[in-house]
Amino acid sequence: MPRVTLIDAQAASGESKSLLDDITATFGTTPAMFKAVANSPAALKMMWAAFGALGGGRLGAKLGEQIAVLVADRNSCEYCLAAHTALGRKAGVPASEMSQAQAGHSADPRVNAALGFAAKLVDSRAQVSDADVEALRAAGFDDEEIVEIVAHVALNLFTNYVNVALSVPLDFPKVALRGAA
Repeated sequence: MPRVTLIDAQAASGESKSLLDDITATFGTTPAMFKAVANSPAALKMMWAAFGALGGGRLGAKLGEQIAVLVADRNSCEYCLAAHTALGRKAGVPASEMSQAQAGHSADPRVNAALGFAAKLVDSRAQVSDADVEALRAAGFDDEEIVEIVAHVALNLFTNYVNVALSVPLDFPKVALRGAA
């Protein structure tokens, strides 16, 4: 049972209505997470803008979704794990690679470096070292991409917290947590 009202796009008003209409047009439906966040037009605006901005970033949708499933698993967020697994598949990431990303691994050395850094960000609450950042550079990431990795982790922490704390009901096919948290 959700801990906040899930705002239906049809019943919403003002800025929430406009944003939910955009979200519904994008997804073909209104995912429950957005309905929960719509209780705060400011939070919904921030979250939707962040998704849009990072979606147009240099990391690309595939790596963004791989980071998202890793963060979701570490935070035991079933909602985000399910949603981003589906979105990763839609972005062209094979199921086996999404499962590996969930565990923090990839056969691609560049992706593997990004996932390792993202995991360290979550696990150590951002207490990373110079060597951790240098490892990203050695894998081919520049400063812009490094900042985007941090941004993806931060956005996913927000959505994980929303879904777990507010008990948002799952409306994507369930994916089993690995229990990395």
